[in-house]
Amino acid sequence: MASLKDLRNRIASVKSTQKITKAMQMVAAAKLRRAEERAGAARPYADRMASVLANIASAMEGDGPPLMVGTGKDDTHLLVVFTAERGLAGAFNASIVKLARQHQRRLEAEGKTVKFLAVGKKAWDLMRRDLSSKVVHRTDFREVKNVGFAEADGLGETIIEMFGKGEFDVCSIFYSAFENVITQTPTAQRIIPATIEAEAGGEAKGAVAVYDYEPEPGEILEALVPRNIKVQILHALLENAASEQGARMSAMDNATRNAGDMIDKLSISYNRQRQAQITTELVEIISGAEAL
Repeated sequence: MASLKDLRNRIASVKSTQKITKAMQMVAAAKLRRAEERAGAARPYADRMASVLANIASAMEGDGPPLMVGTGKDDTHLLVVFTAERGLAGAFNASIVKLARQHQRRLEAEGKTVKFLAVGKKAWDLMRRDLSSKVVHRTDFREVKNVGFAEADGLGETIIEMFGKGEFDVCSIFYSAFENVITQTPTAQRIIPATIEAEAGGEAKGAVAVYDYEPEPGEILEALVPRNIKVQILHALLENAASEQGARMSAMDNATRNAGDMIDKLSISYNRQRQAQITTELVEIISGAEAL
C-alpha cells in the first residue's frame, strides 16, 4: 500500500497534469474557431472550381489533359496522407493512416503497386515502422504557423512533377473532414485523374455548356486542372487543421475530466489511510496510558 507521502505526491502530480490538459483544451478551442472559419471559407471555392471544370469539360471535344484523364492505366497508386505535426489529439492521426492502410491493402490484393507521400510529422511517425520502404516522399509544415495556398502550391507541384515523370497512374489524398468538435471523418478523395463529376456534385453531373470559350476548352483545362489539384490539396490541409483542433479539444477535455476523477479517488484513499493511521496512533496512546 502506498504511503501518505506517495499519495500526496501522486495527487500533486495529477493536479499539475490537469492544469496542462485544461490549458491545452482552451488553446485548442481558441485555434479551432479560426481554423473552422478558414476551412468553411475554402469549401465553396473548392466546390465551385470542380463545377467550372465539369462545365468546361462538357464543352470539350476529344480527350482532355493527362491530369484530367489519367494515363489510361491504374497499375501504380500514390496515396497522399495528411496528418498533424503534433500528437495529443486522440485517434485523429491514427484514423487517417488507418484508412490509407485499408486502401493500400485493398489495392495490393488487386495486384496494384502502392506508394505513399507523407504530409505531416505524425504521418511519417505512424508509417515508418512497416511502410517506410513505400514512402517515396515526405514533408511537414512544422515551421508554418497557418498553412495556406503557398504550402498547397508547393505540394501540388511535387505531385504533378511525379505524375509527369510517370511515377504513378492514380493519386488519392487522405485527410479528416471537419464536421464538428466531436466528429471528424477520415476521407479519401482521388485527385488524379480528376473525379470532376463526383467533386462537383449534382449541379455538375450532366452539366451542359452554355458558353463560348476563348481560348479553346482544352487550353483552359490545361491551366485549370493543375490549379484544381492545388485547391483540393489546400481544402484537405484546412479541413485537417480544423479537425486536428477539434480532436485535440475533445481529447484534452476527456483528459481533464479523467484527471479530476483520479484526483477524487486518490483523495479518498489518502483520507482513509490518514484516518486509519490517526486511529491507530490514538489506540496506541490510550493503550499505553491504561498500562500505566
